[in-house]
Amino acid sequence: MTAIVDFLNNIFWNYVLIYGLLAVGIFFTLRLGLVQFLHFPEMWRCVRGTGEVDTNGITPFQALSVSLASRVGTGNIAGVAVALTLGGPGAIFWMWMVALVGMATAYAESTLAQLYKVHGADGMYRGGPAQYIARGLGLPWLAALFAVALIIAFGLVFNAVQANSIAEAVSSAFGVSSATVGIGVAVLSGIIIFGGIPQIARTAQFVVPIMAGLYLLAAAIILVMNITEVPGILAGIVRSAFGLQETVGGVAGGVMAAMLNGVKRGLFSNEAGMGSAPNIAAVATPDPHHPSSQGFVQALGVFIDTILVCTATAVMILLADVMPSEQLTGVALTQAALTDHFGGFGQIFVAVAIFFFAFTTIIGNYTYAENAVVYLGAGKPGILVLRVAALAMVVWGSLQAVTTVFNFADASMGLMATINLIAIVALSGTVSIVTRDYLRQRKAGRQPTFRIADHPGIAPGVNRDIWK
Repeated sequence: MTAIVDFLNNIFWNYVLIYGLLAVGIFFTLRLGLVQFLHFPEMWRCVRGTGEVDTNGITPFQALSVSLASRVGTGNIAGVAVALTLGGPGAIFWMWMVALVGMATAYAESTLAQLYKVHGADGMYRGGPAQYIARGLGLPWLAALFAVALIIAFGLVFNAVQANSIAEAVSSAFGVSSATVGIGVAVLSGIIIFGGIPQIARTAQFVVPIMAGLYLLAAAIILVMNITEVPGILAGIVRSAFGLQETVGGVAGGVMAAMLNGVKRGLFSNEAGMGSAPNIAAVATPDPHHPSSQGFVQALGVFIDTILVCTATAVMILLADVMPSEQLTGVALTQAALTDHFGGFGQIFVAVAIFFFAFTTIIGNYTYAENAVVYLGAGKPGILVLRVAALAMVVWGSLQAVTTVFNFADASMGLMATINLIAIVALSGTVSIVTRDYLRQRKAGRQPTFRIADHPGIAPGVNRDIWK
């Protein structure tokens, strides 16, 4: 079984996804007319909204917060450090590039999730890739396969991995046993998860901005403390990405190593094209009332995750006297960098950051899995089973070495991402139509509003009551 999983991961992550995600990002960037660059201010406008409330959904800011809860995790702390260790500073440049084109992919998949959303049994909006695969492409069997892969990866295994990261960080910083940490995280997660998606959204809306804000503040303080070195570090990142400078801060990495590690870690961190964030994008009440507005919101999530948070980690490491090091990588490297900047407080700060980053990822991941369970028709009993199983995986993950099961989750995520990429490319014409409709209305000085009756060519599968 292990050999099969390893083979699938090799195919998915070394061939299909690393090139497929990039290609799809470039495809949507060109087909949508550089939408993420030319209309960047629109992303902030759509997040703010007008304050209108729809009890069937959550607000655009809450949807952004939940997606950031999932995106901004240990990959932003440990993953960036690994990219630097294996690929050198040039890897950060390629993380930027994959994020910039990935914003277009994130826009496309979340726009489709909004367009094809439905009312669940409880009246709440539900949707995501499973819905647009089934209703947009007419392939319910493929949608079911996607939903199962998402539940395995995001609902179960990744939560164990995040809990493992929390247990390691808290145990090393404060000496608390892993079992105690695991049970504590499970109880705290359960209080929020059993409140349903509205409770998760309210929690994310409060925690995520503070969590990310304090982390970025720490990076800003370090930048100010080392301001004379910053231009050289940033220039070195760009030069080493193209082999024009082999070392920055003492780190060596060839062009291909920089590119491969930067792309892989960037894709894993921002999740653009994976088919995860669209599940919460569909639950939002878009403001303006148009599918594209939630596409803009989720494109912004990719920008914040990679361009801001991942860059903050990279700069903090490169400005510290901790590289090169054969002994340090991942979380340990980031902790060493913060300790170099802030003394003993640095290790504690990283442990606390990992706790909140990983904890919010657990509750964010759960929301995606719940949408998949609802799509499969499991109803309230299925949701209850998922909640119990997710919390059990949190406790289990805090006590175990999760390498093997993490590889299985990678295979599941690789499968769901492959399915999602095929689906959004097949529906790219629909994305283009919806985008042009939004931009045309905005250019005319009107508040964009989507009416399905104006677009009979894409009417099949779209809920006419929602978009009447």
